[in-house]
Amino acid sequence: MPNSNSNKHLDPATIGQMMQRLPLSDVHFRRISELIYQRAGIVLAAHKREMVYNRLVRRLRILGMDDFGQYMALLEHDPNSAEWQAFINALTTNLTAFFREAHHFPILAEHARSRPNNYKVWSTAASTGEEPYSIAMTLSEALGPRVSSCQIQASDIDTQVLEKAVAGVYRQEELRTLSAQQMQKFFLKGTGPHQGLVRVRPELAQMVVFQQINLLAAQWQLNGPFDAIFCRNVMIYFDKETQEKILRRFVPLLKPGGLMFAGHSENFSQINRDFYLRGQTVYGLSKERE
Repeated sequence: MPNSNSNKHLDPATIGQMMQRLPLSDVHFRRISELIYQRAGIVLAAHKREMVYNRLVRRLRILGMDDFGQYMALLEHDPNSAEWQAFINALTTNLTAFFREAHHFPILAEHARSRPNNYKVWSTAASTGEEPYSIAMTLSEALGPRVSSCQIQASDIDTQVLEKAVAGVYRQEELRTLSAQQMQKFFLKGTGPHQGLVRVRPELAQMVVFQQINLLAAQWQLNGPFDAIFCRNVMIYFDKETQEKILRRFVPLLKPGGLMFAGHSENFSQINRDFYLRGQTVYGLSKERE
């Protein structure tokens, strides 16, 4: 099978030929769209074609391939191939930032203060860790010593971004939304060759447990139910049927009086009647489901 060392054995003319634009036919784009939908529920619209090409062509070149059909055949030959995860990682979009959609965090803080100990949160699309660490900082500041009983589970389908999240290392400019006090309390500044980088302090890191979860999987390994579920800017990649199925599975995972946080362009109450709008992109369970 082709491997990451394949290019070492190719002559310069062959390498030059591979660097030319490879054709991505309508048939292959449709098949790629079908496969990512089946595996991850992601819907690829026609305007995503250039993005798909740019991301997957890197995989082809790493594998020494010059044809998208060959790559599709590799995936379909073995449903358990490790390349499937690389395929998913390549086509997953990971836009995130610390305290993104900032209006959610004061609501989370107030909610946590009003609840008993053992406050639990699930961040369903943790990406590179900015969201769950923002949640952890919010709970630490809101609860003080009570935060020791909190649990934050953070998941993502993309294994590469989870590696960065677990490492907890960021460029200093990525923390521009944090106050000086938060920077000092929750992060360690790098020195020498690590200057310009920061690392999450161990006390904050230990509040968050990261794991790989595909929201389309038949089972989720979770320690629920939760006081709050963050599912922000995830549903926009799914069709309505998939959105409804996932929301239905959230219902038993949310404690009575719990909150679910959505992205700014998502509307869950139009998809599922189990949830009602409690604030700006903040939802609770309808009374009959609590």
